[in-house]
Amino acid sequence: MTSFDEQNTVVEDTQNIKCPSCGGNTEYDPETLGLKCPFCGHEMPIEATFDHHVELDFNEAGNNLQHLWNEEKRVFSCGNCGAESVLDAHVVADFCSFCGSSHITVTDQDAGIQPGLLIPFQVSNEQAQAKFKEWIKGHFFAPNTLKKTYRLNKISGAYLPYWTYDSQTSSQYVVRVGNYYYVTETRTVYEDGKARQVTEQVRKIRWHQESGNYREFFDDILIKASHTVEPKLLQKVQPFQLTSLTDYKVEYMSGFLAERYSVSLQQGFSEAKDIMTRGIVNGIERSVAGDIVEVASLSTDYKDITYKHILLPIWISSFHFKEKIYQFIVNGQTGKVSGNYPLSVMKITSLVISILIVIFIVYLFIDS
Repeated sequence: MTSFDEQNTVVEDTQNIKCPSCGGNTEYDPETLGLKCPFCGHEMPIEATFDHHVELDFNEAGNNLQHLWNEEKRVFSCGNCGAESVLDAHVVADFCSFCGSSHITVTDQDAGIQPGLLIPFQVSNEQAQAKFKEWIKGHFFAPNTLKKTYRLNKISGAYLPYWTYDSQTSSQYVVRVGNYYYVTETRTVYEDGKARQVTEQVRKIRWHQESGNYREFFDDILIKASHTVEPKLLQKVQPFQLTSLTDYKVEYMSGFLAERYSVSLQQGFSEAKDIMTRGIVNGIERSVAGDIVEVASLSTDYKDITYKHILLPIWISSFHFKEKIYQFIVNGQTGKVSGNYPLSVMKITSLVISILIVIFIVYLFIDS
């Protein structure tokens, strides 16, 4: 079945959006923030919306079948790193975007909960590759041969899955409260074999216990729902500007893939509760009067729990050097780059020798 929108753009059930000029499959273009035909160059704008009406009831997640990714999607699984990628049904994956492996198989697993929001790509493929070249050439300890002969695997635009959680919390707590007080004490000290009396003010702590109730609402606790990208690499390209979150539309996915979440909704909320607990403890310690406040026990009820599934953009690839694979990523919104690269043993050795020579010369100068 085929349908037409107001601009007579052909939309297939597989969600590949046809060009009204030549009939080719259009792709999302980060530079124009719209659809562009790679064959004839025809451009079509995407009407971005920011309704953000996507808060879903956490306790009803198992019954929210209407929120499943009901577009025709296929899930590809990597036999090497375990990543699961969600692509349109007409797309064939011949390698894993996260590790470069060719051990890719189609699974019968459903794509799961459809995202409600995403940040569209704002960095193009060409810009991402240019940023990588600039990045690798800027690392002094990378081998010179790498900067001239590296072989870059195909770079892929991938949306990483995240959960966000809201919750009203109500906590009962018991705290130990310490207040400072000072006493005058006299003690004996010995100097050069002679004893003398020293009088001084000594700080003491008077402890008591208190209990009470504490309420706090948490909004949009962000939890990464992916294990495929090395956390240290991802941390270096953050933050994403979440104020740019846009209502999910299939047009933004055209030409890109989305990783299927590997952290379940329940697992994500467990991580979110850890973050909320730290916030609750900090809030209690600030609200109780005392020089020292220590939470001894805490019991929290979580109510009105809602969640969102959102997608954040990265360019990801790897490069080969001396039969080893190194991964790198580019923030698809800001262009920040992070990655692993080999170190030149010769450069490191030369630097160490140079430092030792400088230290030796300084030692001779001081000694003379």
